[in-house]
Amino acid sequence: MGDKITLPTYSLFIKPQDLRQLRSDIWSNEHIPAKLKVGHSTYHIEIAYRGALTRDLPKKSFHINFIKPGTFQGGREIHLNAEYLDPSLIRNKLSLDFFKSLGVLSPEAKYVLLSLNGTVLGIYLQLESVDDLFLKKRGLPQGPIIYAHNDDANFSFLDPDTEEIKESLFDGYKLKCGQEADEDRLCEMIYKINTLSRSDFSQEIRRYMDIEKYLRWLAGVVCTQNYDGFIQNYALYANPTTNLYEMIPWDYDGTWGRDCHGQVMEPDYFPIQGANTLTARLLDIDEFRHRYRNLLEEILATLFTPEFLEPQITANYQLLRPHIRQDPHKRKAVAKFEAEPSFILDFISKRNSYLKNQLATLL
Repeated sequence: MGDKITLPTYSLFIKPQDLRQLRSDIWSNEHIPAKLKVGHSTYHIEIAYRGALTRDLPKKSFHINFIKPGTFQGGREIHLNAEYLDPSLIRNKLSLDFFKSLGVLSPEAKYVLLSLNGTVLGIYLQLESVDDLFLKKRGLPQGPIIYAHNDDANFSFLDPDTEEIKESLFDGYKLKCGQEADEDRLCEMIYKINTLSRSDFSQEIRRYMDIEKYLRWLAGVVCTQNYDGFIQNYALYANPTTNLYEMIPWDYDGTWGRDCHGQVMEPDYFPIQGANTLTARLLDIDEFRHRYRNLLEEILATLFTPEFLEPQITANYQLLRPHIRQDPHKRKAVAKFEAEPSFILDFISKRNSYLKNQLATLL
C-alpha cells in the first residue's frame, strides 16, 4: 500500500478591517489585500468573492490575484470554488477532465483544503484561469480569449430572457486577452450566423470556427447535460495559427444528473441536438450533423461509459473522503456524499442509453 494522498492546505490571512470590507458587500468585485500560505511559501495576494448565485451561499468561492510574487503554479490568478451545491464535490473536476479526454482545451482543476485566519473553510476546487499563461503552459500561440460571462452569450441577436434584440452583439462576452478588433470579429461572426443562407453559412462558418473542435465540445456539453454550457460557462480562444475559434468549458458543477442548484436532473432532460443558435445552424448542415453523429456514437461507446469514468469517479471520491468531515458545510451530509458516486454512474448509464436511442434523429 502506498502513502495516503492528502489534500494540500492553503491558509488565508486577512486583516479584520479588510475582512469586514469583504463581507460588507458580497456582490462587490473589488479585491482586498491578504496573504496566502502554501507549504513554506507565503504570497501577497488580492482576494474577492466570485460567482453569481453562489455568492449568497454560506460557503463562498474566491478569486485570487497574486501580487508578490506575481505568479503561482504558472499562473497570475486562481479561482477557488466552494462547490457548495454539489453533494459530491466532484462534478466540476470530472467534467473538465472529461472534456480533456474529448480533445477539448480545458482548465486544470485540483482540490485543496482552505482555511481563513485559522478557521477551516473546507474543501475547495482550485481552477486555473484561462488567459495568456493558460496558452503558454500548453505551448499554444498567443491569441484572443473571450469569456462568455452571462447567458447573453448565445450566438444570437436575441436576449434569451426577454427575447428582445440585444443592444450589442458583444452582450454576454468579456475580452480577457486581445484588442478591440477581436471583439469586432466575434460580432461579425455572430451577425453572419444569424443572417446568412444555409449554403453561405456552410462555407463562411469554416472561416471562423474550428468545426471539429466545436462538435467535440458540443458532445461534451450534451453528455454531461449542462444547459448553461450552451449560453455561458465557456471561453472562446482564437488560435492565430488557424485563425479559428476553439471552445473552452468553464463552471461545470451543474452536471452528471444534477442542475446548478444541486437538484436531480433526469437523464433525458436535455436533447441530443443541444441548444444555442450556432449549434442549430451547424446541425442544419448535413456534413456537420453527420460528423457530430459519428463522433457522438464513438464517444458513447468508449469515453462516456460507466467503465471508462468509474475509476476517475472513485479516485476523486477516495481523495476527498478522508477530508469530508473537516468541511464544516459537508460534515453533516456525509451519507449523501457517499451515495453520489453510484448516483453519477447511474446517470451515465441512463444518459448513455438515452443518447444512443436518439442518434437516429441526426441522420
